[in-house]
Amino acid sequence: MAVLAGHTSSDWAGQSSAIEDAAPRKRRSAVTWLALAAVALTFATSGIVFSEPAPVDALSIGLIVLLPTIGLVSFNRGLLAFGTLWLIAGACALLAATLSLDQETTAIHVAVTIYLYAACFVIAGFVAYAPRAHTKLILGAWTLAAIVAAAAALAGYFGLLPGAADLFTRYGRAAGTFKDPNVLGPFLIVPIIYQLGTALERPLHRMILPLAIAGFLMLAVFLSFSRGAWFVLALSLAIYGYLALVTASRAIVRLKIIGLLALGSILALGVVAAALSNDKVAELVSQRASLEQSYDTGSEGRFGGQQKALGLIAENPLGIGAQEFTSRYHHEEVHNVYLTLFLSAGWLGGSIYLIVVVMTIVLGFRHLLRATPTRPLFLIVYATFVATALEGLIIDTDHWRHFYVLLALIWGMMTATQPRHAHLRANASTSASLS
Repeated sequence: MAVLAGHTSSDWAGQSSAIEDAAPRKRRSAVTWLALAAVALTFATSGIVFSEPAPVDALSIGLIVLLPTIGLVSFNRGLLAFGTLWLIAGACALLAATLSLDQETTAIHVAVTIYLYAACFVIAGFVAYAPRAHTKLILGAWTLAAIVAAAAALAGYFGLLPGAADLFTRYGRAAGTFKDPNVLGPFLIVPIIYQLGTALERPLHRMILPLAIAGFLMLAVFLSFSRGAWFVLALSLAIYGYLALVTASRAIVRLKIIGLLALGSILALGVVAAALSNDKVAELVSQRASLEQSYDTGSEGRFGGQQKALGLIAENPLGIGAQEFTSRYHHEEVHNVYLTLFLSAGWLGGSIYLIVVVMTIVLGFRHLLRATPTRPLFLIVYATFVATALEGLIIDTDHWRHFYVLLALIWGMMTATQPRHAHLRANASTSASLS
């Protein structure tokens, strides 16, 4: 697929700066620079989540107010529709909360949910304002956060610093700067794919650093011993590799992709083999690699809880209120985000959440078929989003901050690119006719 939509990827890449220049050429004010620095700081600290609320939450709430106030967002019609869906879903969660017996716990959970919806909408507007530049800013800061989290995870797992094992591991698994290993692993995957994408865009002699960073982060994902993270990483790599391969416009890029896939497979097998030579690691891998754990089965297990959830959903069209399931019906979460949303926000709220996810996948796929300046970045985010959305079938991801960042990046790029292309083509046609 060397040519898509009448233009090659290199054509659009070459015009990327021209598109950004189509905006009024004004020097960025000090306020704008400070806002961009605030965005970078927010995402650079997004990996420090020892407790709730985390530092990133305070910073994100500040961005929700700051970015629209100074006009560093672009709320187009597509994003307004996107925001309206979240608004309705939030209202449904509030309505369901009135049915809860534990009003305080439910209110806190719903407040966090609405904050995540609002942050998702504002970040999408921020990305739509300058898709390429702002997406790279977010992904760069996210990568820094991932490196810090992974370094802490490895320091804890291997006991490289005094007290590191107690601080950065949980249940013998690498957790890093997160309170749960099952969140650390998925958080690292976007930066991994981003570094691989960076390597593809560079000449051979400059690929070493991004590949080394990707390998470092992959090791941390492996040592988190999260089955979900392993699944998301493998699926994200497969989706990204395939999409990058079929949309590449140059043969050298295709060769790089094939070479990276081959090299990555060999290195991954080598790392796993080396890790399994350690008895402790081998035992934990054997335990975690099983598709069915002891806590999955039985009426009080994960699957039994999901059956209870299905019954409650059928009987309660308005939902039962957030966190009510664990306090009144089962000893743990549903471990299925879609069932959880139907319980927390009723049939309408749960349906809206599901619709947003499906729309993002379908419309995102249509968008990636177009040769746009942001397509290399879009492929990274899209591949990881699809895998994370599927992981929602086995874990509750409704309060995973990075899931909403993925949504924001996709909708920001998806709704902003086409109008700017049309504007660029119109300008080009006008210039040609005048000359």
